Amino acid sequence: MRSSVTVIVPAHDEEEGLPATLESVLKQTVPPEQVIVVDDASGDGTGDVARGYGVQVLRPPQNLGSKARAQNYALPHCTSELVLAVDADTVLAQDYIERIVPAFDDPAVVVAAGNVQTRFARTVWERGRSVEYLFGFHWHRPIQQRANSPMVCSGCCSVFRREVLVGFGGFPERTIVEDMDFTWSQQIAGRRARYVGEAVAWAADPETLLYLRKQVWRWMAGFCQNVRLHTGQLIRRKPILAVWVLLAMLEILTAPLWWSAPVVLTVWLGHGVVPTLLWWLSAELVFTLPPLIYAARKRRLKLREVLLNIPCVYPAKLVNLWYAWKAVAVELVLVPLRLSEGLTVYEKGRGPAAPSPVLSSRASPA
Repeated sequence: MRSSVTVIVPAHDEEEGLPATLESVLKQTVPPEQVIVVDDASGDGTGDVARGYGVQVLRPPQNLGSKARAQNYALPHCTSELVLAVDADTVLAQDYIERIVPAFDDPAVVVAAGNVQTRFARTVWERGRSVEYLFGFHWHRPIQQRANSPMVCSGCCSVFRREVLVGFGGFPERTIVEDMDFTWSQQIAGRRARYVGEAVAWAADPETLLYLRKQVWRWMAGFCQNVRLHTGQLIRRKPILAVWVLLAMLEILTAPLWWSAPVVLTVWLGHGVVPTLLWWLSAELVFTLPPLIYAARKRRLKLREVLLNIPCVYPAKLVNLWYAWKAVAVELVLVPLRLSEGLTVYEKGRGPAAPSPVLSSRASPA
């Protein structure tokens, strides 16, 4: 008999986007036993929208200030064996629960998440993120899963074993990214995290530079907070995961060398501009095209559209690099020196959501 599932949806001012999320949750091929929306002191009609779907609504007396705190507010009300945390801007494939719950047949598995893709591709930032997700969730994540060391179970659609989550003290609030904190902590403790590529969710990503900056700064600062908190234990108890983390740090530190290579070769070494740029772009495409072509086939996407989105990833990469270096400086240098408290304020990575149709088709195999 499969484990029962409680869905928690933390929501602050989400009246426009929440219906698509709740419809995707309520139309699951394996319905959840319980659905709880945490109306985190919203100033709009979020609570009324949620009640209109017949789900349980909890409203704290004041805004809790972060997703993890909102989720923890609901945790004592959960009765199922498993807890599925879904962001209020995320839409699940109809078979998401059906496909992800079997991961917990292994008693060592305590957290699992699926394949996250972008819901929209309207702006340059959304298009760039779509390429990042296609690449990451069809290249990095499968490799990490085969090595039994997923880097993170995405917080927008992660499933947790409730007993272990409660025993850990709930969703971690000590860092700004609770999903990575829990994923690393549990693997350090000898438990397992799982990436389930067949379970698909679509997330609404930042549509403007303003909100992309907020989200990327939170992600990068949270990553470095976890590096500061966990690296020693990772090396001793989960060395393969430590390798992924150290490779990510190496990529951050050496990225400026790669980005400046065309300038160095043309200005300082006198190489021709056109041959240098062609060499640089060719090297980029050699590494990125094969996983993207594979991902497009698996997701049944039009390859032409995927390829046309590739140029959009480079502005996004520059934003990622800027905030990655800022996070290294703040969280790994200034915080240990007690010259900064680091990032402690949780900011959403997008503005008010627009209503949109539910993605209701079953997910294609990953």
